[in-house]
Amino acid sequence: MANYESVIVERQGPVAILTMNRPEKMNTFNAALRRDMCLAARELNLDTSIQVVLLTGAGRAFGAGADLTEAQGDGLGGGAEVQDQLEYEYKPGVLAIAESSKVWIAAINGPCAGVSYSYAMACDMVVMAESAFLYQPFATIGLIPDGGSTWLLSRLVGSRKAFELMITGEKLSAQDAAKLGLANQVFPDDQFLDTAMGYSQNIASKSPLALRYTKEAIKIAHSATLAESISAEARLQKNCVDSDDCKNAVAAFFNKEKYTWLGR
Repeated sequence: MANYESVIVERQGPVAILTMNRPEKMNTFNAALRRDMCLAARELNLDTSIQVVLLTGAGRAFGAGADLTEAQGDGLGGGAEVQDQLEYEYKPGVLAIAESSKVWIAAINGPCAGVSYSYAMACDMVVMAESAFLYQPFATIGLIPDGGSTWLLSRLVGSRKAFELMITGEKLSAQDAAKLGLANQVFPDDQFLDTAMGYSQNIASKSPLALRYTKEAIKIAHSATLAESISAEARLQKNCVDSDDCKNAVAAFFNKEKYTWLGR
């Protein structure tokens, strides 16, 4: 396991907790956090003992976007520098989450803004604390959303609503995020992380193959026709039916026995 400067990786059985750990800076992204997020995501994606990754932030925020004080102490830096960061530092980390075969759950414990929003929306599921909110501040400083936000958000809420949220800079409460389908669950602030962990453990207790192939089928469906989706489901279902887990789980069901998943 690697040593990280700006994230903490913990494992509790089949669930890993990846915590962005710059609480004094509201977990804003600097070079170290961009690097560590990508490396930690790759490490957890390759860990066969892990089924679910819970992504959260230390302190009072999930993440407040990019650290605007990083470039020479003030401002964003040059456009070419920002473009390079987005292509080669942010993009690999966001894609490591979005394209993972694991289930990623964002546990948004507080403000989630800017590019931090992209990392959260790249996850498969989102849970939010009651006082948490989502915020796209780009237009207020003359920028466009980045880190994949335009792709991710428009597919989750539709292009019109995504445009409105991005241009108006509306701070979206946890309750409103749930109504729009941006959050799966809203949990009380008190004991939020413990509740999110229990939720994640429940997800991790499900069939590993069902988790993996359901995620794959949904991803295919985003860009496929109905006929193509049915064929993709058929191919993935064949893998499930032929697995040891399916055969043994069906037998255990009829025998009224509890089955422990093997993942094969």
